[in-house]
Amino acid sequence: MSPGLLDDVFPPPVRTRLEEAADLLVPSAVRDFDTPEAAAALASAEVLLTGWGCPPVDTALLGRAPQLRAVIHAAGTVKTFLSQTAFDHGIVVSSAAAANAVPVAEYTLAAIIMGAKRVFPLAGLFRTRRTHRTGADLDRQHWLGTHGLTIGVIGASRIGRRVIELLGILDAEVLLYDPYVDADEAGRLGVTPTDLDTLVATSDVVTVHAPDTPETRGLLDARRIGLMRPGTLLVNTARGPLVDTEALTEHLVSGRLDAVLDVTFPEPLPDGHPLWDLPNVFLTPHLAGAQGNEVGRLGALAVDELVRYAQGTPFTHPVHRADLGRIA
Repeated sequence: MSPGLLDDVFPPPVRTRLEEAADLLVPSAVRDFDTPEAAAALASAEVLLTGWGCPPVDTALLGRAPQLRAVIHAAGTVKTFLSQTAFDHGIVVSSAAAANAVPVAEYTLAAIIMGAKRVFPLAGLFRTRRTHRTGADLDRQHWLGTHGLTIGVIGASRIGRRVIELLGILDAEVLLYDPYVDADEAGRLGVTPTDLDTLVATSDVVTVHAPDTPETRGLLDARRIGLMRPGTLLVNTARGPLVDTEALTEHLVSGRLDAVLDVTFPEPLPDGHPLWDLPNVFLTPHLAGAQGNEVGRLGALAVDELVRYAQGTPFTHPVHRADLGRIA
């Protein structure tokens, strides 16, 4: 992983557990597998413990690691660095995506609550006027709370499921669109399954938690965005390409929709783009995922998985090749 991340991902208590669980052939972070120290370690390494900034683990690298049996990723997706050839070699893979889902879901819940309360435009108005709100201001706002809202969740991913769990604290109906979730599973999740057109047309809040795949890019296109009712709040903490930015911009500029966007396409938006300055749009710099003191949660999960591997116990958070096409 990137050397600067090592102490954040493995703070002292987690690092102690790591050193108790395994012999570290290289005690520091490796960014280049071609250094003499890394090359020597690869020859006998049984497990690669990886993180953000890991160089490619491809066919050539696997040929230099004949003893490799597991890759444990102390971050989210493995698709950015891990070749599917690893599965051909019988290597088992784990990811800390479930740990990264926690802060994203927390951000999403906060965005829904704050967005439903119309905090962002009213805070801007308050900052400009330096006077209290008026009845007329409130009349122009929608809802001003979550009571009785319909919230549509796109994607029962790890994050989507965590969001659904957190939404249980609200007095709201939750709809779900996910083509891989059947009615029985939706019932266990406590949501109402529906098709995507119905979800966007009937939800007060639409929150996006699908992965970025060829099938999901442009999922919320101009037609589906047009189906949203006036006042709908769109929250996107997934990936920018899932939403047609220019089509969405038209509805945000007119004030018909509101949005909380942690991701956009392109990312960041170009200087001068209308979304930078709209009062009904709240932009954040792709920070919903693990940051700062949240990053240690990823290392802790990875060490838990390492201990399971050492004990001969299956991973709690495995990554299977069959799922790569539909996960982040």
